[in-house]
Amino acid sequence: VAEHAMALLLTSIRRIHKAYIRTKDFNFSLSGLTGFDLHGKTVGVVGTGKIGGVFVNICLGFGMKVLAYDKFPAKEIEDGERVRYVELDEIFEKSDVISLHCPLTEETHHLINEDALGKCKKGVVLLNTSRGALVDAEALLAGIKSRKIGAACLDVYEEEADLFFEDNSGHILEDDTLARLISMPNVIVTSHQAFLTEEALDNIADTTVQNIVEILSGAKCPNELAAPL
Repeated sequence: VAEHAMALLLTSIRRIHKAYIRTKDFNFSLSGLTGFDLHGKTVGVVGTGKIGGVFVNICLGFGMKVLAYDKFPAKEIEDGERVRYVELDEIFEKSDVISLHCPLTEETHHLINEDALGKCKKGVVLLNTSRGALVDAEALLAGIKSRKIGAACLDVYEEEADLFFEDNSGHILEDDTLARLISMPNVIVTSHQAFLTEEALDNIADTTVQNIVEILSGAKCPNELAAPL
């Protein structure tokens, strides 16, 4: 997932998706393809669990400065220089790129909303490979139209349930917000596929089988959830 987030970011800021389409028509013009370096830029990482932590390391490899936020900070990540834990407002105000890696809860629902976007730098790049409802899609669209958001890279969408994982190419898309987002030249949407690697599928299958074996054998399953009251 962390690698997919970086792939989306690089694709967007280096205009790789546009170049790919052009060269299919043997158009090798560089007009409109100017990007920017990640080295020296500030990335705000919201959520520093396993995925967020890996994304932090990837960003450090590009020479980026990291501002991190997590309700439960991972102290081994922070070094006080290249990586600092800060409050969300500082992430919004100082980040050139913001990447979301947190679960969806009542607290994080529409974490990125009109108020949050109002605090951001003009031209901020937003990545979401976590949960669609972390981002208020209408506010995101308004931020793109007002030029507040320089680019948005989304692997998830808050109303994706009836759309993603299906081929809708022969149908009229009734979700006007998603249709407008996809139509924007600075928006990349992928199909909730950040997890979709051979290695990850093997891990999912192995964990599922192990869970079944442990439960059927009466052993304690570390992944078992408590039944709701």
